[in-house]
Amino acid sequence: MTTVLILTVLVLVGIAIWQMTKIFELSQLRADAINGLVASDEDNKNNGYLMFAFLIFIYGITIFSFAKYSKVLLPSAASAHGDNYDTLMWVSFAIIFFVQTITQALLHYFAYKYRGEKGKKALFFADNDKLEFIWTIIPVIVLAGLIIWGLYSWTNIMDINEEDDPIVIELYAQQFNWTARYAGDDNVLGDASVRLIDIDRANVLGIDEADPNGQDDIIVKELHLPVGRKVNFNMRSQDVLHSAYMPHFRAQMNCVPGMITQFSFTPIKTTEEMRQDPEVVEKVKRTNKIRAEWAAEGRPNSEPWEFDYVLLCNKICGKSHYNMQMKIIVESEEDYNKWLAEQKTFGESMSPAE
Repeated sequence: MTTVLILTVLVLVGIAIWQMTKIFELSQLRADAINGLVASDEDNKNNGYLMFAFLIFIYGITIFSFAKYSKVLLPSAASAHGDNYDTLMWVSFAIIFFVQTITQALLHYFAYKYRGEKGKKALFFADNDKLEFIWTIIPVIVLAGLIIWGLYSWTNIMDINEEDDPIVIELYAQQFNWTARYAGDDNVLGDASVRLIDIDRANVLGIDEADPNGQDDIIVKELHLPVGRKVNFNMRSQDVLHSAYMPHFRAQMNCVPGMITQFSFTPIKTTEEMRQDPEVVEKVKRTNKIRAEWAAEGRPNSEPWEFDYVLLCNKICGKSHYNMQMKIIVESEEDYNKWLAEQKTFGESMSPAE
């Protein structure tokens, strides 16, 4: 595939150079010589047919792309707000493709129908109030509708409050890993600052040891979430701009050095339930088929793959950005509470060893 892309780029560059050469040659010709290069009716007709051919090509490549690559799209959303998010996206896609189909068809049709012909003179309109009103008011109405819908959806998604008894978790980003901090029994995160980081005492998040709210905080490298329970995420960055991206939950928020950003969602499918989703099952089969071929060739990363939710960084934050990810496990509240009870609190980890 890489070879095809390289060859395509080289061909396009060659065409561009050839076209620029022709333009340069034309710029050097005298007026009497240029008159002899005016396109004939036959040239204009052929160019009109080529416009139709290109129209068929762009429609064909669009249909091919949907048929060939739709399988790589994300499966159904695993968060409560995900369905509304996906619906908004697909409605936007539908409007875009509908308008694109109509406008491109008209553009290429008019390029043929009104091609240059000897003796034919174009009719010029200085303006047309009715047409200008139509092509202005329709986009305004459609875009206003999408924007209002989007703002309403965003407001619902960003409903970060304490009324729904949410779990409070901090996602801490640094080059090139994630750390999660649970608020503990009091469900209140202790104060923290990068200035308080003490590697020698294993205070990797800079939690204020004098803040009683931080003593029961729990620091982990694997994110566990109970299904059906709202989660409020506080996000910090130690060094550069990162972005906490959880694609299956349709969740993303930048992590900005020096400030706390927030995002909230409710997971609605456990990891095991998601593994049974037909789209996920098919994706795992395709992936493991490729990995089996890699294994036969002795290539790395060829072990069989099993689906897991994942937290990624969606900003190019450095040379190891690709490796910045954390496993997310969504489970029943009973299993979640059992796992949480097994974790050591910040206060316990900072206590002198007996």
